[in-house]
Formats: sequence, C-alpha cells, structure tokens
Amino acid sequence: MTRRRRPPARRRTRRPGRRRQQRDTQLVVFAVVAAAGIGLVVMVVNWLLAHWWVLVVGLVLAALAGAGWVYNRRQRARWEAVRAQGLRYGLPQLDALHHTRFEEAIRELMRRDGCRDAQRVGGRGDLGADVKATDPFGRRWVIQCKHRRNGAQGSAVGTPDLQVLNGTARQVHGADVAVIVTNGRVTGPAVTFAKQQRLHVVDRQTLAVWASGSRPLWELLRAVPPPRRPSSLS
Repeated sequence: MTRRRRPPARRRTRRPGRRRQQRDTQLVVFAVVAAAGIGLVVMVVNWLLAHWWVLVVGLVLAALAGAGWVYNRRQRARWEAVRAQGLRYGLPQLDALHHTRFEEAIRELMRRDGCRDAQRVGGRGDLGADVKATDPFGRRWVIQCKHRRNGAQGSAVGTPDLQVLNGTARQVHGADVAVIVTNGRVTGPAVTFAKQQRLHVVDRQTLAVWASGSRPLWELLRAVPPPRRPSSLS
C-alpha cells in the first residue's frame, strides 16, 4: 500500500501585534504634532519680525510688571517691620487667647525682637518645644508655652513641666537658651529647679513687661548665655 503524503504545512504569517500598531500610531501622531508645533513657531517668529514693535511693547510691559512686583514686596516687608516694632500685647489679651494663638503671639514677640526665623512648632510630638528662634546674636532659643485660661487663677506651672523642657531643649533641639513662658503662676520648687538647671522662667509679671513694652526678652532675663557672633545690636 502506498502511503499518501501529507501536504506540507503552511507557515502562518505573523501579523504585527497590537503593541507595535500602537507604537506606530503614537509615532505618527508625535510627528504630526511636532510638525504642527514647528510650523506654528515659524509663523509666530515671522509675524514678530514683521511686527517687531509688539515684542518691544511686551518686553516693556513685562519689565514694568516685574518692577511693580519688587516694589510691592519691599513695601510689604517694610510694613511688616514697622508692624512688628509696634507690636504690643496686654495681659487681658493674652489671657483670652486659645493656647495655639498664645504660642503664635510668643512667636510674633520674638520676631519683633529681631528673631527673623522665629517659628511655632507646638503640637503633638513637639518634645517640649512650642517656639524656636535665633536671636540677632546667634543664640538658639527654645520656648515652651504654658497658657492658663484663668491667668493667675489657673493651675501653677510646676517642676514636671520644667523637667520636660530640661530633658529636650538642649539635647534634642540644640538650645542655647531654654525658656518656659506662662501667663499664670510658677511654683517655688519649679523656680528653684530652673535656676539649678540653667533654665529661664518667664512668669506672668515678666511676660507683662515683655509683651507690653519694646525691650527684647534677653534684656529681661538674667544669666543669658553670651552672644555667639557680633551684631549691630551689640
């Protein structure tokens, strides 16, 4: 018996995949967009060459706008400086503040005294620092704020509050001057502890003098570390 030969199998021609088709389509679209963009640029350049005065007017307007922006920024900076120099708070104002606004008021007072980088950092996880600032003499200030809604009638700031500040101000925040500020009272043991640990306490009376006057805080405190660098204020 003769075996029939099977016809040779036809090789299937592979059609280009979808990815290749998409790639080709993207290339075509990119080429069309690029050609259109180049054509548009050429048209604009030719138009500007024919109407050069429009370009000159545009440059003049841009220069005027830039000068106006710089002028407004300088005026704003001057106004902020004047406002900061005249900043005053009375104890009734400070007593009525929310504790976060009290921290912001302390920050503004430090800025008034020349600490341009003063910032409020209080909140959860602040590790005992509510306000940080660098004075014009290069000293780093770390301030913990204790606001009492009832002022002198509120709970007194005690030794545990000072211990928190003492444990983090220098080791964690790199303070040269560690301060606790309150619009309330401070216990006797807390004052003693502060002196032993070279901490500074701004109680209600000191706060009243600082906030309502124009003298910087470092002129109201004793035994403040010496300046780190010379300053125009020294």
